[in-house]
Parts: sequence; C-alpha cells; structure tokens
Amino acid sequence: MNKLEGKITLVTGGNSGIGLATAKQFVNEGAYVFITGRRDKELAAAVKEISKNATGIQGDVSNLADLDRLFAQIKREKGKLDVVFANAGIAKYAAFGKITEDFYDSMFDVNVKGVLFTVQKALSLLSDGASIILNASIAGSKGLPTYSVYSATKAAVRSFARTWTTDLKDRRIRVNAISPGSIDTPAATDLLASSEVGEQRRKMVSTSVPLGRFGRPDEVANAVVFLASDDSGYITGTELFVDGGFAQV
Repeated sequence: MNKLEGKITLVTGGNSGIGLATAKQFVNEGAYVFITGRRDKELAAAVKEISKNATGIQGDVSNLADLDRLFAQIKREKGKLDVVFANAGIAKYAAFGKITEDFYDSMFDVNVKGVLFTVQKALSLLSDGASIILNASIAGSKGLPTYSVYSATKAAVRSFARTWTTDLKDRRIRVNAISPGSIDTPAATDLLASSEVGEQRRKMVSTSVPLGRFGRPDEVANAVVFLASDDSGYITGTELFVDGGFAQV
C-alpha cells in the first residue's frame, strides 16, 4: 500500500472497466486521481464508487478543447501531475474490404490522436521523473481477423511509448505501454455480443489463452500501478502484456 502516496494522477476513460479499476487502485495506493469520461452520469457514478480523493471531468479525448479544459482544471486545483494513464480508447470490428472512412477516422481520432494530445498537453504539468502509461493492446502484436484498424491504432500507441521515452529522457519521465488481452469489461462484453465474430472470439479464449479465461480489470490495474510507482523506476520504453500468456506463445 501507499506506493503512490501524495501523487497527483490522471486516468482518461476512468469511468468504467480498466480505467475505473486503475483509478480505484491509484487512490488505494495514496494518490489523488482525476478521471475523464464522455458521459456525465457514468462519470459521476464512477467518482462516487471511488469514494474519495477523486475528481471527474467530462470530456472527449479526441476533442482538443475538452483536453485544454481538463488540464486547466488540473492546473488550477493541483498545479501538477505525477502520473498519466492514457487509457481512453474504443474497439470495433470491421472486416477488411468493408472498412469505411468514418470507421477509420473514429478509431484513429480516439485511439491515436486522443493519446497523442492527452500526453502532449500534459507535459507542462508533469513533474520531472513522472510516469506515463499508455493503454495499448495485444492486438498491436497479433493478427486478429476484423481488427486491422484497431490493431493499427494500438501499434501506433506502442510506438509512442518508444519514441516518447527518448523525447523525454532529459526530464527522466518514464513512458511505458500496457497491453491487455481479453479483459472482462462492460465494453468488451458489448463488443463480443455485437456480432457472430465476437461470440467466436469469446469461445476461442478458453482454448487459446494459456490461463484459459478472461482477465479482470483489477489485474490490469495492478500492472499499471507497478509501472506508475517507484518499484518500476528502471523500466521505461517497454510493453507489459497482461493477457494470460496469449501474445507470447
């Protein structure tokens, strides 16, 4: 406990799933957390669930004006940031040959543009020696059918962790990527239930994931806490898989 004592942290997409589980863990470890989400009702419920040391700020990470408002409030209320978990993202299926421009734009706007400008706009608030964690995915390393656009966005996120590590080395800011596998979140449940492909993928997990099950959001959150804390002080530019072994075997 108290691995993040006194740290000011930000979790984008912190209103559910991995983001909410991580926000809870940050607070349990002594941090103050700002969380973002697009829907006011879900955001308010998440802040209530965290119960203390948390502020919710409504906004869309793909909207630069929303990001400006977010960081202006953090600066006004706390004056700095020690940890950023750029978690907000979306996942959708689209078979190659049926990908539309709108589909492509929606995925890249949130998963790539949103991550880029979240972190870039946070730089002036980040303390030297701060920690940035980017939520990537095993999809950036595996050739999963119907996932080509989503996988490309997550490969870009993984690349950001490498390049920003060198960009920020003089400030001793560490940048790492976390790559979850199949995690039991509300968003994943909705996605898997949305098509026959999703149902097939759900059945596949029990046979292709070495641990034979979906992961839990708190299992990813534990890994994010590790990367955010001084316990990982000599780790930067890396990708930590939390996937039951799926991407490694």
